[in-house]
Amino acid sequence: MRHVRIAAVEIIAVRGPRPETASGPRQGQVKPVHVYPEHGHGHDQPPRAYQAQLAAGEVEALYVRIGTDAGIDGFYGPIDWEAAWAVRTVLAGFLLGQDALAGTIAWDKLNRLDRHGRHGYLKMAISAVDNTLWDLRGKAYDAPVYQLLGGPSRSRIPAYASTLGTSHDPGHISSFAAGLVAEGYPAQKWFLVHGPADGTEGLEADVAMAQQVRQVVGPKTRLMFDAFMGWDLAHARSFARRVEHLEPWWLEEPFPPSQYPAFVELHRATRVPLSAGEHLYDRADVLPYLRDGVLTMLQCDPEWCGGVTELVRIVGLAETFGVPVIPHGHSIHAALHVVASQSPATCPMVEYLLLSMPGHHHFEQHPPAPVGGSFELPDRPGFGIELDDGKITSRRLV
Repeated sequence: MRHVRIAAVEIIAVRGPRPETASGPRQGQVKPVHVYPEHGHGHDQPPRAYQAQLAAGEVEALYVRIGTDAGIDGFYGPIDWEAAWAVRTVLAGFLLGQDALAGTIAWDKLNRLDRHGRHGYLKMAISAVDNTLWDLRGKAYDAPVYQLLGGPSRSRIPAYASTLGTSHDPGHISSFAAGLVAEGYPAQKWFLVHGPADGTEGLEADVAMAQQVRQVVGPKTRLMFDAFMGWDLAHARSFARRVEHLEPWWLEEPFPPSQYPAFVELHRATRVPLSAGEHLYDRADVLPYLRDGVLTMLQCDPEWCGGVTELVRIVGLAETFGVPVIPHGHSIHAALHVVASQSPATCPMVEYLLLSMPGHHHFEQHPPAPVGGSFELPDRPGFGIELDDGKITSRRLV
């Protein structure tokens, strides 16, 4: 199979009835825009363009299909509409006629194609194409992606429970955190709600939440906290000082990545380990954080940083500095296969967003979901993504 040429690049939108979701209140998280009172807690964000057009009770998901002159297709998703737009309008035409099996070269060409491709929506689009081509190559060679990458390293991959959206009502915190321990999750990440605009009262509320979770889960469960770039240095120092005795595994992304000096200062000021990476988009972004010992965990996302191809390179770079990588859990297919291909010391586990992932993969026949706090590795070629026609009422190209 010397050359397999790309003959089609399509974005497929599938729609169907909205799945049932867990009832009860949902908890927001601190965000950078919350420094403005009119955009603070309780103010809904405007709907995305394609979501606004859905009928009541419907959901939609977008997938990439890359077809070839050899009859082998790659399929990946769901992807964000921003990435889908860029794949269709910027990348699709260029990809036609390219060698689908020459993944490194295809990635390099796409990375050089547009001056703005290093970050943002174009990088998300490059990631979507790269992941789709990995699926295609897995089908061409009849092997899961993790096997093409040199794995598997384990038969099951541990997952940490990411609790985004979970209510912070004290009674719910206790029952939910205890339930995750009982299910077998080795670690839990909780999302911080308040930032500098909320003053001392907000800080005390976040500290109280952290203390309650630690009391519930005990000393053996690893515990992490995510501030989603919503803090300043003074607020981060105060929180870190108050929770050091809880021995968090990490405090995640207290600042935007552009505020690198703040990461350095916080690293010097606290014993709480720091993590970041979902908004670091290539090896160049990652390097100073590793070189200066600022992070103890790296969390780049294969759907944002350039796909499986770039994530594997980032993992190799991080390994030379002794910093493990747990990919950000925006989706799970690509992250699971990369982690499965690496040493447990290098990639110890994956992130699983408990409330969003079931809906995210709703239209799939084999939606990835952990059992007992870990994932069984799929053995289907590529990523093994297949749609469930019983959940789909319409399909269209966008």
